[in-house]
Amino acid sequence: MKLNKTLIGIIAAVVIICMWAASAYNSMVSEQEKATTAFANVQSTYQRRADLIPNLVEVVKGYASHEKETLEGVVAARAKATQVTVDPANLTPEKMKEFQQTQGELGSALGKLIAIQENYPDLKANQNFLDLQKQLEGTENRINEARNSFNGAVQKYNIMVRKFPKNILAGLFGFDQMSKFEAEAGAEKAPQVKF
Repeated sequence: MKLNKTLIGIIAAVVIICMWAASAYNSMVSEQEKATTAFANVQSTYQRRADLIPNLVEVVKGYASHEKETLEGVVAARAKATQVTVDPANLTPEKMKEFQQTQGELGSALGKLIAIQENYPDLKANQNFLDLQKQLEGTENRINEARNSFNGAVQKYNIMVRKFPKNILAGLFGFDQMSKFEAEAGAEKAPQVKF
């Protein structure tokens, strides 16, 4: 009789531990998926920016044909940025840094392109340029919001996989911490656009 009670107690404890482990595993999967979806949203907003750039370059070309170096710089930065692909399910710190660097270079090139308008009064008045500039500004705001959302999702996921006792399961099942977006070196200084 005593053996039956002990056996029932052990079975109950094993069942409870298994149920907890399954629940913990599923919650880590859910948080990881939220973080990778947030990163996909970041990539989507970067793609929107990349899609707007050729139109903006063409409008500026018509007015500022001798700004060839700036225009080529934007086109080259866009090409480089769209070639860097990152798998949201495998976000290594190195890949994240490379992705951020190419997007930063593109942002810098765009800043130079937008600054060209100061030298060309006709370009400033061009409705196509103004519309594209507004869309680009809106896209930059979306990019910032998407990065913040991604960082929030990564923070929640990282906390989950680091807290005891889930950190044990995370280690067993390969739930590694994810990298966040970080400010670029020198981002604390205001950019200077020079021609």
